[in-house]
Amino acid sequence: MITSQDIKAAAKRLGADLVGIGSIDRWSTAPIQMDPKQIMPNAKSIIALGFRVMRGSLRGVEEGTYFSNYSSMGYGGITYIYMPMTVINLSKMIEDAGYEAVPMGHQSDWRAIDNVGFMRENYSRPVAPGKAAPDVMVNLRIAGFLCGLGEIGYSKMLLTPEFGPRQRIGIIITDLELEPDPIMEPGTLCNRCMACVRECPGGCIPADRTVKDNIGGYDLEWADVDMTRCDWTFQGGEECKEGEYGNYFDHVWSPGWKGKFKSSSISPFPKAPNPLYNSGKAVCGAKGCTRACMISLERRGVLKNKFVNPFRTQKPWSVDWSQEPHKVDYKAPYEGKDSPNNTKWDTKTD
Repeated sequence: MITSQDIKAAAKRLGADLVGIGSIDRWSTAPIQMDPKQIMPNAKSIIALGFRVMRGSLRGVEEGTYFSNYSSMGYGGITYIYMPMTVINLSKMIEDAGYEAVPMGHQSDWRAIDNVGFMRENYSRPVAPGKAAPDVMVNLRIAGFLCGLGEIGYSKMLLTPEFGPRQRIGIIITDLELEPDPIMEPGTLCNRCMACVRECPGGCIPADRTVKDNIGGYDLEWADVDMTRCDWTFQGGEECKEGEYGNYFDHVWSPGWKGKFKSSSISPFPKAPNPLYNSGKAVCGAKGCTRACMISLERRGVLKNKFVNPFRTQKPWSVDWSQEPHKVDYKAPYEGKDSPNNTKWDTKTD
């Protein structure tokens, strides 16, 4: 018989940084479109795995020099490559023991609800009365909370004692009954410092409007985040004022956005860069909900993942698009085959 300790040890060996277990009864109040029992009616346990976003992957966005690393290695690489491999391999261990496992390593692009949580119009329909419409999408941050990994902060990000907001979550739904972990008491980490509110470049996290719910027997409250505004802010866009025209999103698939957005002060790109690993253009670099929160938690000394040097070493940058661009004074790394700096291997053609 596989135990909770066996699961946790295997998850760590396979690459997870965090692992917690929740009993299925903790999802008793879940909306039907987020209910794991709709996927596996006889489920007994949910296993949540946490994968750290490297602090270094946020460095280039913080300094304004290397944006693609957070989108690729800190976002898409974890979500679509590294996490699924770990979740699938742990699921194999469970199924080899005779129990079923449903691996969920990323947010399904087929989900029946949108980013806000509302049903998509004319998208899918239940196959029978009493069933959810396909596809069900279990809320991964809430799963992390219900499996004891951490708490939901004011920004509605999952905060863990190890990394604060700096992780992504994958889960496994299984009919294997496991000993659950205790749920973290709300308010253990988040002290409502409102750094996330102050530093969100799009003003997407309101200080005076919240969502309240009872989840797993705990009264939770987080900001009523404007997810639509977060979408374009995250990608570095700013909504044009009346009479303005902006083509920031015109070359990419963004329905209804043509001509309506320009480059924001937190984007150095005149047009939105292409996505990486099917993730978004993380030009915002999660400035408020992740970086500001992480900095606040590190300054308070409450995180287990310690660093020798502080993350923020200078005033946050911004781009003034009304001014002429900065000139770049550099020497090209490749100067041509006749350059005295060339070596033989530089010009090898076979």
